[in-house]
Amino acid sequence: MPLASAAIQRLRENIRNVFLGHAKAVDLLLIGLFARGHVLIEDVPGVGKTILARSLAKSIDCKFSRIQLTPDLLPSDLLGVSVYNSTTQTFDFKPGPIFANIVLADEINRTTPRTQSALLEAMAEEQVSVEGQTILLKRPFIVVATQNPFEFEGTYYLPENQLDRFLLRISLGYPERSAEQRILLTQPGRFSLDNLKPVLTGQEVVELQDQCPKIRMDAAVVDYILDLVEATRNDDALHLGVSPRGALALTAACQASALLAGRDYATPDDVKSLFLVVCAHRVISKTYLSNGDSNATGRILQSILDRTPAPR
Repeated sequence: MPLASAAIQRLRENIRNVFLGHAKAVDLLLIGLFARGHVLIEDVPGVGKTILARSLAKSIDCKFSRIQLTPDLLPSDLLGVSVYNSTTQTFDFKPGPIFANIVLADEINRTTPRTQSALLEAMAEEQVSVEGQTILLKRPFIVVATQNPFEFEGTYYLPENQLDRFLLRISLGYPERSAEQRILLTQPGRFSLDNLKPVLTGQEVVELQDQCPKIRMDAAVVDYILDLVEATRNDDALHLGVSPRGALALTAACQASALLAGRDYATPDDVKSLFLVVCAHRVISKTYLSNGDSNATGRILQSILDRTPAPR
């Protein structure tokens, strides 16, 4: 674990050299990376969503692609297309930007549901089916998507099955005053981001990912997760509770959180800190269905967390 902790700390500090927002957001992004999950960053424009995602990509020596999602983008623009080669008189497949290790899907809710769904197979199974062929994606593979709140003009709802493929949905929030002062004084941007050097290789990231399933989950911690999941399914305020896939996602996130902390075991505090960011986008509240209150889900899950006893 000491070697893993040193590598993670290098990665964490490298990202923080550019991203001056909340440190917790960096750790949540790394949890998604090491748990082999995908991360949805949702917040208002201008708080550093794209800088956070790009600083992660620049910190790892692997292939990176950025997709600016727009209403006229087609699925083939993501996956790739076959082009006729007049020399060989055959069709050659030209891979799209999804064939990368770290994919930044910028403003994912500005494109149509048809194009959003093109990401579904890649995110769920780390493979792409194109023209009758199934092509495996190389590890590490993570989609970091950003989106503005759906109340903004020109945005589309993400389908529930698409949301369920994101391990975490996080919000950056406004930076603290001292951090914003540093932002104004140093004005980090393209120059500092372009000068960011990789501190880990893709293979080192894969090795760290492979350590996560080995993190010990005590029976009491597993029971705590099951208690929380069952409470969401029995809560009268929720129309849809956490699925078994959601429970698996929470377990994997807790193991990655323990890895970040340099532990070989997960604790109830890991569960508490991750319950909302892992599960809130997987459930549907009756209040949301009736009047569109998107904040109701978080309040309900926080109430469930408060009243569910944690193991000592």
